[in-house]
Order: sequence, then structure tokens, then C-alpha cells
Amino acid sequence: MNQSINPHDLGAHAAADDLFTPIDPAAFNAVSPPIFQTSLFTYDSYEAMEDVFAGRTRNYIYSRGDNPTVREFELLVARLEGAEDGRAFSSGTAAITSTILSLVEAGDRVVAVRHLYNDVYRLLVKLLARLGVAVDFVDPADHDEVRKALQGAKLLYLENPTSFVFELQDIAALSAMAKEAGVTTIIDNSWATPLFQKPIQHGVDIVIHAASKYLGGHSDTVAGVVVGSKEAIARINATSYPYVGAKLSPFEAWLLLRGMRTLRVRLKEHERSGLLLAGRLKEHSAIGRVRHPAFQEHPGRATLTGYAGLFAFDLHPDIDVARFVNSLRDIRLGVSWGGPETLVVPAKVALQIPDRMTSFIRFGVSEQTVRFAVGLEEPELLWSDLQQALHAAKR
Repeated sequence: MNQSINPHDLGAHAAADDLFTPIDPAAFNAVSPPIFQTSLFTYDSYEAMEDVFAGRTRNYIYSRGDNPTVREFELLVARLEGAEDGRAFSSGTAAITSTILSLVEAGDRVVAVRHLYNDVYRLLVKLLARLGVAVDFVDPADHDEVRKALQGAKLLYLENPTSFVFELQDIAALSAMAKEAGVTTIIDNSWATPLFQKPIQHGVDIVIHAASKYLGGHSDTVAGVVVGSKEAIARINATSYPYVGAKLSPFEAWLLLRGMRTLRVRLKEHERSGLLLAGRLKEHSAIGRVRHPAFQEHPGRATLTGYAGLFAFDLHPDIDVARFVNSLRDIRLGVSWGGPETLVVPAKVALQIPDRMTSFIRFGVSEQTVRFAVGLEEPELLWSDLQQALHAAKR
């Protein structure tokens, strides 16, 4: 037998706990799923191979396409999101790019929320512009503006909350508007994960994750995954995935499966520490504003069942950003988030990108804004570090 898992069998059995039940436990009989570290799969006969190539049966061919370990990860995320199918990629940006390319063509128009992830912003305004695809950015809180922009559009791109400034949006209302206009809706759900937000339940068509973040949880892999209907994933498989070549390796898929076993426990700790520190920062005299979804009175909070440990805060003008960052002892300076270590990224650094093609500049992010990714360290240690760094950074 060349295949130990049915590559498209989602929900063949009821899972007592979706994070721990393999797609095909009878095939594994192991506590952890194995790594199928192979580039190709062979066949017992010409007839068996022809059946697969002709599409009469499903089986694995080559690991740039389907691989059992990767497929296990894809179906796990799909199951958690309440989706029918999924496709994994070598990065979150690869997942986003391939998904968008599968849906648009020259002459189409994309509507996107402002303050979205910088690389997605550049994808929309640089690469898609070269392909003849237009983009309109909207304030997601202005529903009249969104409704008007959706007329004649092909795609609505959302993040809840948005990157760096953490604006919330009413994804149920926006998805309903998109459906009324015949527009496909995509959301980046990396911040909330499927445990804290299930966009498909609120009308979103396609959900994307930068799996490098909370899903992996250990800062040791870069990956992305997109989930949605069978039709949506089939379109990606047919129009972009095979040709972009941004496949996920079996080993990285295994790391993700391993990381997701502790997702529930990790998220609870990120949430606990994040809310504690956000609350204290909100009361600190050196902080002008804390940008945390928990502190926003907004309909967009209704779809969140929990809060991740990623938020931002604005330093008062009398706090020197560089001195604050350089004074930190236990908190590190670095991009990404979702791992065990606590990180900061000052907006002032991102504002220095030479071509100035950033959502920070387009939509106005203050130089005093600092993104704060709360890790799994003892929160009192982190608070002590923040206090001494804020004191040291006074002008």
C-alpha cells in the first residue's frame, strides 16, 4: 500500500479532542504521527499509477504536492476551523500569495482593510498592480465605505485584529456585505488561532494562518496554511499551488503537529500574561495608549473567545524609543511572534524601509508605537524589565 491516509478524508471519525486525534489513528497506532520524509511515492503497477494520474483514485505522488505528514497538518487546521479542506505552504506569505493569485486576474479589484501586514500590503500594491489587479483600502469601521468599495470587487481581505495597531472589525457584518456583493472573503486568523476565533462560523470563505506563529509556537519553523471549502482549495491546487512551488516540508509539518499539541495550554498562558501586562501598561505614566483588543469597545470583539499575547503600546513623547529598547534586559528585539520568548518591534524601525512602501507610512503609524509579543516567561520578570527600561528611556 502506498497510502496510509486518505488525503481528502476529513471528519471520517469523531475526535474527542481535535488537537490530539490523528486523522487516521488506525494507520498510525503511535502517540505522535510519523514523519514521511520522502520526496516521492511508488506504485505497485502501471494500472495503479495511471488511475492516480488520470484522477480516478487519490494517492500520493510527489512531496511538492501531497505528503502524509503535511496532509495530517492541513486536515488538522481545517478541522479546527470548521473548514472542508486545507493546503499548507512554506510560509504564511506564500499561503496568502497563492490564495489571492488563485482568485484574481487582470482587470479585477481587491478590497482590503487598512493597517494590514506590511508584506501583504506590498503584495497588493506592487505585485498585483503589475498583473493589472487594482486594490482599494478601506476603514473597516466605516461600513458605508466598505459597502461602496465592494461593488464590482472580486475579493475582500481582512485581519481581525489588524497588524501592529490591532484595529478590530466586525467580520460577520463585513462578510455578509461581501456575500451580498458576490465577493469572496479571506481573513488572516494568525493572531486569534482557531481556538480564539472561528471566522468561517461568521461567514468568511477562506481562512489563512502564518503557522510560524502560535500554531507552531516554538520559533523553529516557518510555514503557512489556508483552509476553506473543497472548491476553494481545489482552485488553489489547480491554479497556483503547483507552480509557485512553495511547499511545506514533512519535517516542518511534523514540528507544527508537535507544537499544536500544546496550543491550548500555551494560548491560555499568553492570554493571562498579556492581559496582566497590558493592564499595568495602561496605567503607567510613560504609556500614552495600549492597543489591545480587550480594551476596545467594538463589535469585532464578539467573534473573539480569547485574547492572544500580542498587542502594542504607544510611548509618551518624552520616552526615547531607541533608549527604551536598548535598556531591555530580558525582553528581546526581534520580528515574528507566537514563540516562548517575549519580543518587541518598534514601529520606528519599520518606518525606515527604503522604498517607503509600507502600510505604516500609508495609514500613519506613530514612531512611538511598539509591538509587544508576550512570551511564556514569568510575567513579573517581564514587568520588572519594562519598568526599568521605561525609567531609563526618559528624555
